[in-house]
Amino acid sequence: MESNKKPHLSMLRTYTWADACTIGNATCGVASVFCCLHYLVSLQAGPIYWTFILIPLALVFDIADGHVARRDKKRQSLIGADLDSLADVISFGVAPAVLGYTLGLRGFWDCVALTYFVVCGVSRLARFNATSALLADPSTGKVKYFEGTPIPSSVILVILLAIAFFTNHVLDRLWLGAVVLPGGVFHWWTLLYILSGSAMISATLRVPKP
Repeated sequence: MESNKKPHLSMLRTYTWADACTIGNATCGVASVFCCLHYLVSLQAGPIYWTFILIPLALVFDIADGHVARRDKKRQSLIGADLDSLADVISFGVAPAVLGYTLGLRGFWDCVALTYFVVCGVSRLARFNATSALLADPSTGKVKYFEGTPIPSSVILVILLAIAFFTNHVLDRLWLGAVVLPGGVFHWWTLLYILSGSAMISATLRVPKP
């Protein structure tokens, strides 16, 4: 009698090398969030150093998965696009927002802006997945440009926060200061997150795809 039992860990067996790179991306993003949480509890600088390494490392994995996928044309991933988007939300949406909160953007309006930033990133990735086929060149099947800035561009915010951290301009010493608004505090630094999120969902801003 033939068994219908599925192979153990069958999902893992379907992963391609490109998927493995994407998992590396997601792992770096999740680890960076835990580093931020550890810093909030311990107030020791070590975990934040790792965050400044892990998020750029996630970008390296993100670039690598596209490169590997293009080289391994014989084996295409069935979940690659969705897996990549989910990993990007963690590493370049949630992780930079948590880092901003960790280093001082903790006012009510700061949190609203950080939430807006993450939601913009999620929306941008969903739009790309839904429209990539329409934007592709019919002759090559490749997408020529991004509508809005890619979500990995948030690594720029991480670099700026690293500079602020190493020059002791975090927490109550954040650049540009803050203003008290009805409902809570708003740090002017948070405008960078708002601008970054808005650029992601822009329909008129077109960025050439490498």
